[in-house]
Amino acid sequence: MLTFAGRGTVLVVGDVMLDRYIHGHAGRLSPEAPVPVLAWDRQQDVPGGAANVAANIAALGGSVRLLGVTGADATAADLAAVLAGWSETLMSALVADPARPTTLKTRFVSHGQQLLRLDREDARDLDATAQTMLLDRFEALQPGSGVVVLSDYRKGTLTPDIIGAVVARSIAQGCPVIVDPKRPDWTPYRGATLITPNRSELEQATGLPCNSDTEVEAAARYAMAATGAAILVTRSERGMSLVAPDRPVLHVPAQAREVFDVSGAGDTVVAVLAASLAAGLDLGEAVSLANVAAGLVVTKHGTATLSIGELTQALRAEPTAASEAISRAEAVRLRAVWRQQGHRVGFTNGCFDILHPGHVRLLREAASRCDRLVVGLNTDASVRRLKGPTRPVQGQDARTTVMAALGCVDAVVLFDEDTPYELIRALEPDLLVKGADYREDQVVGADFVKQRGGSVALIDLVDDQSTSAIVARSRPNG
Repeated sequence: MLTFAGRGTVLVVGDVMLDRYIHGHAGRLSPEAPVPVLAWDRQQDVPGGAANVAANIAALGGSVRLLGVTGADATAADLAAVLAGWSETLMSALVADPARPTTLKTRFVSHGQQLLRLDREDARDLDATAQTMLLDRFEALQPGSGVVVLSDYRKGTLTPDIIGAVVARSIAQGCPVIVDPKRPDWTPYRGATLITPNRSELEQATGLPCNSDTEVEAAARYAMAATGAAILVTRSERGMSLVAPDRPVLHVPAQAREVFDVSGAGDTVVAVLAASLAAGLDLGEAVSLANVAAGLVVTKHGTATLSIGELTQALRAEPTAASEAISRAEAVRLRAVWRQQGHRVGFTNGCFDILHPGHVRLLREAASRCDRLVVGLNTDASVRRLKGPTRPVQGQDARTTVMAALGCVDAVVLFDEDTPYELIRALEPDLLVKGADYREDQVVGADFVKQRGGSVALIDLVDDQSTSAIVARSRPNG
């Protein structure tokens, strides 16, 4: 069962605001001007900005603390009331600054369509007194936090001094920092753990085009070099791309859904990332979960949150023993689900050109030592490089079909490299399995798996069983 409850606390710091929706019916034009007349029906207030990030984490069942600045006005009271009734896992610690209004975004809606948005805000930086109050409150809240989120909407709360102090103090205590950026200059974000721009924000920050996978990767690497942070780029219908130190680039395709409203989708992505990392998931797994969440929240109207039930239901559509190979990104998503469910994940790999009893014995033995077994299968090009131009005897589609049909195999992933090392790094299996014709120090990825607390198993082989021997015997003079 997917759960974030009791798995670590997230501290969200940033620009809080109230999102107000005035719903009504616009059935005629005003006689005074060529504008629609909205007949008032109802008013809906929901947390916005950094408050929406916190609300999303709480909706997922995660523990969250919210720190921001409001005015000393009626809107601040309305926001406090909304947050107080939101969830018992959300604790707000808002600093009141009488010199500024609480940020309020009012949307006028008819038949699900926005007619107008009215913003009331003061986006000037906090004065010295308010900054001191905010940092004092941060120092009181930060101990015990597993992840810190900086939700920067450029409304004056996160000044360069505030950002620098929060990043430095969090990292010094071993607490990762996620930044959702809106400013074009990312200099203040240096030292953060992860920055989550959308495509246009990355383009603006780097001055580089971000249309293709290659261009996005180049721009993200430029930003990573400048900030020291991993970069997760959200790319709308093209999914997400993660560029991080010491790991392969991860391009996660979007979940195909009908889009109604993108309001707050970035907040949901950051919320799931933070909750996942606080729960101990790997960054790649957190990204895969966030991608699923983003695909769900854009199907909702307005600034919306996602429940843990909705996310769990979406994740239950996981393939097992599918008739075809799944992508590396999908395998990483499955790995995240299985980890949340407490499953021990095993991995083995090979060409498996002609499946024989030796292969079956190895796979069954591997499956008996774990809860879920992933098989890495060499592509045809990879097999030819390893075995020569006459191999494989069976193409990768045929080999995948046969492999996935085995009840002991839960997922098949193709890899085109000569070794499965990058795939192993992406999946982070708990168990790595090879035949006993290898020594442990010869098993690709063994050191990586063991360093992360996993183990390596060497399975005894069946005598006189190998694909090469079968191929040789099938030749006329064999």
